[in-house]
Amino acid sequence: MKDALAAARRIGYPVMIRSAYALGGLGSGICPDETKFIELAESAFTFSPQILVEESLKGWKEIEFEVIRDANDHCFTVASMENFDPLGIHTGESIVVAPTCSLTQDQVTMLQDLSKQCIRHLGIVGECNIQYAFNADTNDYRVIEVNARLSRSSALASKATGYPLAFVAAKIALGYTLDEIGEMGTPNSAYVAPSLDYLICKIPRWDLTKFVGVSRRIGSSMKSVGEIMSIGRSFEEIIQKGLRMIGQGMHGFVGNDHTRFDNLDDELANPTDLRIFAIAQALEEGYDIQRIYDLTKIDPWFIGKLKNIVDYKIKLQSYNSLEELPAEVLKGAKVLGFSDFQIARFVLKPTSGNMEKENLAVRAYRKKLGILPAVKRINTVASEHPELTNYLYMTYGADGYDVNYYKNEKSVVVLGSGAYRIGSSVEFDWCSVNAIQTARKLGYKSIMINYNPETVSTDYDMCDRLYFDELSFERVLDVIDLEQPRGVIVSVGGQIPNNLAMKLYRQSVPILGTSPISIDRAENRNKFSAMLDQLGIDQPAWQELTSLDDVKTFVAKVGYPVLVRPSYVLSGAAMNVCYDEEELTRFLQMASEVSKEYPVVVSQFMQETKEIEFDAVAQNGEVVEYAISEHIEYAGVHSGDATLVFPAQQIYFSTARQIKKISRRIAQELNISGPFNIQFLARKNEVKVIECNLRASRSFPFVSKVLKRNFIETATRIMLDAPYTRPDKSAFDIDRIGVKASQFSFARLQNADPVLGVDMSSTGEVGCLGDDFNEALLNSLIATGYKIPKQSILLSSGATKSKVDLLDASHMLSKNGYHIYATAGTATFLNSHGIPTTPVFWPDERPHAENNVMKMIAEHKFDLIVNIPKNHSKRELTNGYRIRRGAIDHNIPLMTNARLAKAFIEAFCQMKQEDIQIKSWQEYK
Repeated sequence: MKDALAAARRIGYPVMIRSAYALGGLGSGICPDETKFIELAESAFTFSPQILVEESLKGWKEIEFEVIRDANDHCFTVASMENFDPLGIHTGESIVVAPTCSLTQDQVTMLQDLSKQCIRHLGIVGECNIQYAFNADTNDYRVIEVNARLSRSSALASKATGYPLAFVAAKIALGYTLDEIGEMGTPNSAYVAPSLDYLICKIPRWDLTKFVGVSRRIGSSMKSVGEIMSIGRSFEEIIQKGLRMIGQGMHGFVGNDHTRFDNLDDELANPTDLRIFAIAQALEEGYDIQRIYDLTKIDPWFIGKLKNIVDYKIKLQSYNSLEELPAEVLKGAKVLGFSDFQIARFVLKPTSGNMEKENLAVRAYRKKLGILPAVKRINTVASEHPELTNYLYMTYGADGYDVNYYKNEKSVVVLGSGAYRIGSSVEFDWCSVNAIQTARKLGYKSIMINYNPETVSTDYDMCDRLYFDELSFERVLDVIDLEQPRGVIVSVGGQIPNNLAMKLYRQSVPILGTSPISIDRAENRNKFSAMLDQLGIDQPAWQELTSLDDVKTFVAKVGYPVLVRPSYVLSGAAMNVCYDEEELTRFLQMASEVSKEYPVVVSQFMQETKEIEFDAVAQNGEVVEYAISEHIEYAGVHSGDATLVFPAQQIYFSTARQIKKISRRIAQELNISGPFNIQFLARKNEVKVIECNLRASRSFPFVSKVLKRNFIETATRIMLDAPYTRPDKSAFDIDRIGVKASQFSFARLQNADPVLGVDMSSTGEVGCLGDDFNEALLNSLIATGYKIPKQSILLSSGATKSKVDLLDASHMLSKNGYHIYATAGTATFLNSHGIPTTPVFWPDERPHAENNVMKMIAEHKFDLIVNIPKNHSKRELTNGYRIRRGAIDHNIPLMTNARLAKAFIEAFCQMKQEDIQIKSWQEYK
């Protein structure tokens, strides 16, 4: 720390801190003064043994190059990329365009030459990424960093250019040279630097609204959970397409709801995840380019292009009907990336509804005028060999088709899962890829629509044709008009394709598998609930909500707590448990904003109830294969955050029998053909259904890998009427156990309370196997970053119920020689039960005492902290919140759920880390 302070004083504030060996800018930030510096440096040292202190170049441009070099010293830059946001915002948090847009050709050439000099000087053979801070006015530059490995930007550069960087880097590592690799059938010559006749734009996806108290400010540490890539012929087109792709209800750069800012200057000067929409508002309110540049330091070239979009919006608003709208104005709007929806909104000016009718009216008018998108191929040698790749994109900035379309081809379209986000991540990409590969195996021409550069489904060798484009109603119809496939698979990409099913069905698009009418019956909670009543299947009491008085009457009948949720959601967005009337009233105002077409549903929330998942594949209503897994945590923790055990270990035989029986009846009633998932609640022998999704669920890859039966392959074969092998009874009787545990990113989300609830907050997952439950659980928790404690554990167990739940585990800790510390109430309880416990002071009691809990956390006195909140209402989250947040900020393993804590403690007390067997997946028979 002494050296760090000396360095900061020598360089002069503001300075930048960066942690060594940390990904995504963890533990980094810009420090305007010494107080902030000390605070940030202390935090950075908990995540990394070494930190870097350097001058702050905030406001300069950030430019990146991907460079490749072989053993013969053949070297070139594969891609140049420019950050839309200036330095100070992590490149993973920034909008990025390629190739560079705002630099002169001389400046680009200068930086390219420097990049080659750097890689040669460092002696790197293979692929590397080099980042510059660049001052375009003076041509002054600094090398920020060189990553001598494949990075986040490498994946983007590969997808942006079609140049297979990972493939080429691996071959170079094996000793091949670029000229030899170029003859191995890569999609483009590996020996030639790509040149692009199009632009790409990467936009990050954030999910900050899911975390109470989190700052929406973005900076040098990554908070985004996913990203998209859009392709087009102009910056205006790619930014509008990209903003629609993020999947947060935006229609483009203009024409959005809920994006008004009261303090516009502050919003522009202090970047948040919504700054791009603040720029739109500023341009609409008459800010000039210079003023926006002064506040944001975003290059005037970009702001000028954004102004073109706002000017064109005003032009469109001057027309009041489609008949008035000249063909050249409509074509001009499409060239600038306006969707049919935006054009309908600006010209037809509808006041309410989902605008499907107006949207289709614009589409019909546009087609009548012959204004159709061109289909272009990403070919890295700029049109010289246009037949080399299968990457396609649609644009109105060019004419013609780069591919031939034939009628009556045996083809199938799979809709991908879009941007990774909380609730929809790589699990759905695994499903999409398996569906595509199965279709190819069956002799179908496979067509993928997806726009996420991080995915396997957008790799060049995964499908016969990849449309790197929007998963919007408009774009999917454009593809279907040209491809005329046998059908579309909507059940493997999560919620985005699922939500399109009904709209596509109404346009007579053939949907493969379960009928969209059944999908709607399962998704619409009202229809689904009525169906369960009709079948005599039990469910928690619920009521559809249209007024607050109705709700109060209903709650008086069932009692608190209640669960409030709208229709059509993934990962419990806008779901909440309300423990009293005040919470209920506050939440209803938020919930009604989420989904205007569908009213809110209020249901009885059942506490201390097991949650059980039923993942299955059916054919014409008959269940073909299934997996029953259980959550370790009781209901109330979202299924995407809960720790999942498969096969279920602790459910009654009769409960399992009831679950199978109910699932078969639902599958039959909805005539399911393909994948589906049903979630159950079970207490004693009572079983209730919570929901049913007629699509692959996020646990499909996990159960497929534990069972060693590919559920998606079976489902795809069923949807394509192809033969499949039915499992025999013994396939479900296995000796291994799998545990799926969630990965959280609370360390990056300052101020977020790391308590789990009905709204999903995990950003990833692991799945591990073991010969018994303890081994599988320890494998999984260690894989997510937990460490088995060495000696000291802090218990703060909230309500009496949690104290009792943890009593046996506490006995075990004591017996195994662990030193237990506890907050007042827990310490009294444990000592009275004969478990030696050292009490510690709460955060607000005697803050300077040696055994104040915050002081002990800062000094890393604990190896594990178990802190169970009494309930989730806001009033209670003060002292407990400070302990939980302290654990996260000082990188101490934390558990906030009594059942998971008990299982973890019992597992590490009964099994030492060295006893865990290291076995490959293939070794588990």
